[in-house]
Amino acid sequence: MRKVVLFLCASGSLLTLCGQSVRSIVGPGKPVNPYHYSIVKKGEFSTASVSSAHPLASLVGATIMKRGGNAFDAAIATQLALAVVYPGAGNIGGGGFLLGRKANGELLGIDYREAAPEKANRDMYLDKNGNVQLNLSQNGHLASGIPGTVAGLFATLTYARLPFPQLIQPAIDLAEKGFVLSEKEAASLNATRSSFLKYSTRPCAFVKATNWKAGDTLIQKELAATLKRIQEKGAPGFYEGETGKMIVEEMQRGGGLISMEDLKDYTAKLRNPIEFDYRGDHIVSFAPPSSGGILIGQMLKMIEKYPVSSYGFQSTQAVQLMIEAERRAYADRAVHMGDPDFYDVPVKTLMSEEYLQKRMSDYHPEKAGQSAVIKAGLIKESEETTHLSIIDGEGNMVSVTTTLNGGYGSRTVVGGAGFLLNNEMDDFSAKPGIPNMYGAVGGEANAIQPGKRMLSSMTPTLILRNNKPFVVVGTPGGTTIPTSVFQAIVNIIDFHMSADDAINKPKFHHQWLPDNVMIEKGFNPETKKQLQAMGYQFTERGSIGRTEIIRVLGNGKRETVADNRGDDSVAGF
Repeated sequence: MRKVVLFLCASGSLLTLCGQSVRSIVGPGKPVNPYHYSIVKKGEFSTASVSSAHPLASLVGATIMKRGGNAFDAAIATQLALAVVYPGAGNIGGGGFLLGRKANGELLGIDYREAAPEKANRDMYLDKNGNVQLNLSQNGHLASGIPGTVAGLFATLTYARLPFPQLIQPAIDLAEKGFVLSEKEAASLNATRSSFLKYSTRPCAFVKATNWKAGDTLIQKELAATLKRIQEKGAPGFYEGETGKMIVEEMQRGGGLISMEDLKDYTAKLRNPIEFDYRGDHIVSFAPPSSGGILIGQMLKMIEKYPVSSYGFQSTQAVQLMIEAERRAYADRAVHMGDPDFYDVPVKTLMSEEYLQKRMSDYHPEKAGQSAVIKAGLIKESEETTHLSIIDGEGNMVSVTTTLNGGYGSRTVVGGAGFLLNNEMDDFSAKPGIPNMYGAVGGEANAIQPGKRMLSSMTPTLILRNNKPFVVVGTPGGTTIPTSVFQAIVNIIDFHMSADDAINKPKFHHQWLPDNVMIEKGFNPETKKQLQAMGYQFTERGSIGRTEIIRVLGNGKRETVADNRGDDSVAGF
């Protein structure tokens, strides 16, 4: 882990770093007003764009770029702001993936996915009869993997331009002085109140005597103090010292496994992105331990030989073809994908034309496939998340997906430190063939091992057209993430939709098991009827994902859109 020590002094609202002042951008009359802000769903910006899960975080990112930062600076500052204003998924107690393309064309992938503690073992969630106890992998202290976000932020700093204290200061101000809750945020905190009380061993800022309501101010003093320790001491301000001690003490009080050695030993890793072409455009996405890049590569390549554009959006032909591609890709996910440092993921074979043609050889138009029959291919050689998309004035592109896994993660707030821990251990295969909270099944490739990173569905993605920036896209949503990104890409490239329509039209999702198609309200009823006649089964569910997208238009402007399904918002200039 890169160790950074910064010497600071503070005077009023002015922070001094090596003789240079860092003025706050947060407060009344400033670019980011935490007590009066608006949700902006779309805009066209000529220089810099941010789309994220919260309007305050997007404003922070855009303002950082206006103050001289690049897309990587904005990515750091936006993630830190989300850790304050979006506690359900924005995090420093979780992890994620950053996919970037520098203006000079250099691609990079930073993996700061959580990892299993040294004391973890493959049977840790089985009772004496071998039955899985999913409550332990999904809630409370034992569900948490080693957090990776802070290490990831400092790994990103290599590509940024501004000093870290300047990038974290907006988050400190938002935590210390508070911000006004929206109606959805207040309702979400109220709905989770009993879980915070059950799984945290100390009082926390998310619980008060009366219910939260829209317009209330959420102040997080303990989180502000934790962020200040990171500001002053760099990554060791989180993984060591007072904060590290608080994490370990919380583990000890609640029966968790994370030790001080686990924290000190954690490092972010560089990964070579997944790259492939689709109908003349170049797609870049994340590699294992994310399954996302391989999945969208498989799904897009499986449908590429078909005239999807002529079928029409959400036609029976197009939806059936895409469902069957999703079914086969997710069958492969269950068997062949895991942490490449522990399991030899056959990426080249999984992405090869020959293999993918074989996978679709049993595809029959007008007839539903059966997941009981369609298994993973034979190879001889592996939902509460948030996303942000950024492009700056120089053409740097950044796509970041981070997570606590379930909503509010493990529901465990670190006593005295004020942040939530993840429940990412549930993303391992607790037992072969047993589904996790998202219904995903897995096997040996994703079994629990100390130090191993659990398989992810996060799919931060970039699209280049004529070797120039075209699209930055990604979404939360557990196992629905790759299919949401898949559909957004098809909507733009095949159906020539605007970015707005591409992410906000009703979605569908199939993940091999369970063998049914999940659809959002508003899905084409005639298509549903025709597919049911072929043998497909449907389940209508709530919102699928919250996609953030930026598309570069022919005139050079950036069509920047935030998903309608939440409080997501855009900012730029």
